[in-house]
Amino acid sequence: MNDKSGLTPEKWRAIVENDSSYDGVFYYAVNTTGVFCRPSCKSRVPHIDNVRTFPNAQKALSEGYRPCKRCNPDGPLLPDEELCERTALIIGERYHEPLTLSVLAEMCHASPFQLQRTFKRIKGVSPLEYISQKRICEAGKLLAASDETIAQIAAKVGIANADYFSALFKKKTGQTPTSFRQMKREVEQ
Repeated sequence: MNDKSGLTPEKWRAIVENDSSYDGVFYYAVNTTGVFCRPSCKSRVPHIDNVRTFPNAQKALSEGYRPCKRCNPDGPLLPDEELCERTALIIGERYHEPLTLSVLAEMCHASPFQLQRTFKRIKGVSPLEYISQKRICEAGKLLAASDETIAQIAAKVGIANADYFSALFKKKTGQTPTSFRQMKREVEQ
């Protein structure tokens, strides 16, 4: 992918999957339309060669792109969206810690019930499921890039029990951590 565009495989995946957890993290613009959007925008997926990314809406505006009328990327987030974005940010930074719904709710100044209901409505998954997804995603990166043991990787992503980690990893990816690591290494060679 073109370095000048700032588009990484992770950002492209977020755009294709309309991943709202990346809203506010970056914005993308389409050269052919002159419009910029949030990653969660439900507009048609643009051709990859026509995409540029920006760290904020102001940068996209200064480069001459117009805000999308569908996702309103330069507008404020609604209070519920702010709660979810704050929660997702905390999870992204602290996924390796023992996070519970109560702990997250306290950090976000919300009740556990409100956080659970709002997060699931906006993100499509519960906060705890989101934590699991983040942990498995980070574990996949570590499995591909390091020679650490499965137990060490499990501990690094916040799962103390290696057997539970292996079962969860297989449930989420369809592969054991060991077979995932072997497959990634074969692909790289």
